[in-house]
Order: sequence, then structure tokens, then C-alpha cells
Amino acid sequence: MKRVVVTGLGLVTPLGCGVDYNWKNLLAGVSGAKIISKFNPENFKCKVACEVPLGLSSDGKFDPEEWIEKKEIKKIDDFIQFSMAASEQAFKDSNISISEKLSLRSGCIIGSGIGGLQGIEKTALDFHINKKRISPFFITGRLINMASGYASLKYNLKGPNYSTVSACASGAHAIGESMRLIQSGKMDMMLTGGAEGAITPIGIEGFTACRALSTNYNDDPAKASRPFDKDRDGFVMGEGAGILILEEYEHAINRGANIHCEITGYGMSADAYHYTLPEPTGDGAKRAMLGALEDAKMKPALIDYINAHGTSTQAGDQVEIKAIQDVFTDNNQDICLSSTKSQTGHLLGAAGAIEAIYSILTIKSQTMPAAINIDNPIEHHKLKLIKDKAESKKITNVLSNSFGFGGTNVSLIFTNIN
Repeated sequence: MKRVVVTGLGLVTPLGCGVDYNWKNLLAGVSGAKIISKFNPENFKCKVACEVPLGLSSDGKFDPEEWIEKKEIKKIDDFIQFSMAASEQAFKDSNISISEKLSLRSGCIIGSGIGGLQGIEKTALDFHINKKRISPFFITGRLINMASGYASLKYNLKGPNYSTVSACASGAHAIGESMRLIQSGKMDMMLTGGAEGAITPIGIEGFTACRALSTNYNDDPAKASRPFDKDRDGFVMGEGAGILILEEYEHAINRGANIHCEITGYGMSADAYHYTLPEPTGDGAKRAMLGALEDAKMKPALIDYINAHGTSTQAGDQVEIKAIQDVFTDNNQDICLSSTKSQTGHLLGAAGAIEAIYSILTIKSQTMPAAINIDNPIEHHKLKLIKDKAESKKITNVLSNSFGFGGTNVSLIFTNIN
């Protein structure tokens, strides 16, 4: 099996546009949660979301015109725009040149849980109420696989080109499947990650209807996302994209690439229990983590930090803590964990990708980001919740969890090789 390394990173999130802005704001404990501005939420039970800040990238904000031709912007939904910006960042970071030969050995997998909900909702209303004609770009600007498709076209990636769609595990699945293609020797390079842009009236109302979103903190948005806190009442929806460039190790070495880390483990499982609720014993999450550890040929004691799925839902957080305790029974006094969703909100299909990048930055900086808003933590026995303030530690291996509706579970392991 070939070794797989990470050589490029790109981020567009509620904490900013660009990896450096994200990491700075994450360590500073900045919350991306605010009253929704994309539409008037006055009559909604949930009025809070984590939106991507708009403005100049020099200020750490997102302006689509800096990344995409102006004539193209109106054709595509936000999730594709976010993905294109993060992909460009990842390519610049990697400093890789796609030659004609490499083009055939390079592919693209970008996951999304919902994709073009924004454009679908608006077009349906315009068509039925305002009797507007449907744009010829309606389909191509909304399809989930077009985040990957646009990247393939722009960078001439002629290998596998598709999307993973597995709710909130989509981005993590995309990274894992890209890893497998390189490990098997089929590809030398993969552009991968996740993108989402579902902060729309129907998106917010839909998740509220299934009791997934926080509704108790409309008067104090920054406090709404509170993973592992007893007063949590649901997640805060976020948006954005996280994109990575994965390469075969020897390929990266031969071109003198700056290697961020190695991806060493990928585990998957299904709860086969309920459409939205996690299996109460944590068996599915446990098997995903054990699968990643087995894949990496690694004992649990070697994991230094866990970037938890930690969405801030009542059932999800409790089950994940139980699963982590079960996996790390003999070592749990040394296992540190936190949830960066306390600051970014839950980016649905993009969550696993941005959290993979945060995990990599944890290794690079030897610093564990803290979860905010844990004022009254749930019982976590000997596990150490990193809260209030980031902490430094020798970090070699980080595990990142992503779980989704439909009972789908993914765990990834990243390893420091410097």
C-alpha cells in the first residue's frame, strides 16, 4: 500500500477565508455564530447561524469575485463558490503543477450533504409564484457533484471525478476515498474535501422541524453552539468548504513538496438504528474509530488528541463521549478532545473536511484548540475536554470523527512525519 500525505490546504468557513485566518480565530475562541443575515429570520424559531463573513480576502473574508469569473458567479450556488475558493487556496499551498501526464493520475472527490438547496428553493419559488423561466444553468449550478466537476475542469484533473453524499460525514468520506485511490496506486494526487451552503429558509426550517437546531440562544448567538455542555439544545448551522490536496508520498518527496502530515487511518461504519438518532450504546461510532486505528496499525494509546464530531445535540454528544471512552478505556486519562463546532457551527457535509484541516493544524502547531461555551460539562470521566483556552502538547497522532444522519460514521487519523 502506498503512503498518502497532505500537501495542500484551503478553507472558507464562518471563521474566515484562508487557513491562517481560520487558525488565528479558532485559537482566539472567536465564535462565528450570529443572527441570520441571508434572510429575515423574524418568524423562525431558530434565528442563529454561522455564516461565511463577506468582504475582502485581505481582511480574512470571502468575496466570490476574487476567486471566480464574475459571469460564472450567478450560475452556481454558494457551496460551489466556497469550494472553488478553498480549492484555489489548496493548490497555491501545495505549489503543484498539473502536467498532462499528472492530469491522468489526478482526481477530485468533494462531498456535500445537501448541495444546491439555496438555488433549488429560490428557483422553485420564482417558477411557481413569479412564473419566471428556469435558467439553463439551474441544474448544473445545483448538482452536488458540480463542486467536484468545476474543480476537475479548472485544474484539468482527468482521474476519478465524483462526490460523496453521506450527510454530515460527506467530507470525511471524500477524504477517505481519495486516500484509498492513492494507496492502491491508481492515483498520484487527489483534490478532496467538502462544501456546503444550506443556510436558507427551507434549510433552517427543515432542521428545526426535526429538532436538530438550537433555538434557546437567539438572544445570545455566540453561546448557541455548546458541544458537551449540559445546556446544549441543538447545533448551529454553518457553511463553507474545506479542501485538501493528498499525494502519494514518493511523488510529493520527488517534487520537493511541503508535506503537512500523513493520513494513516480511515474507518467507516453504520449504526443501522435510526434515521437521525445515534445508536445509544455508541457501537457504530466505536467501530469507526477502531477501524481507523486498525487501518493505521495503531494502538489507542498513540492518539494524542481527538477532534470530536461534537455537534451540540443532546443524544449525539453523549453517545460520542461513551464511544470514545469505550475505545480508549485503558488510556482515557491521557486522551484530550474538543469540538471546533463550538465556534464554526456545524457545516454539515463540509464539517469533516474543515475539521480534518483543523486536526492537521493541531499537529503542525502542537496546539489543541479549545471548545468554547462548556460552562457545565456533561460527565466525561477521565477524558480531558479542552475548553476555554487552547493548550500545547506533544502531538503526533490526531483522530477526527464525523457522524451523520442515516447512521453513517467516519473516523480519520492524521500523523506527524516531520
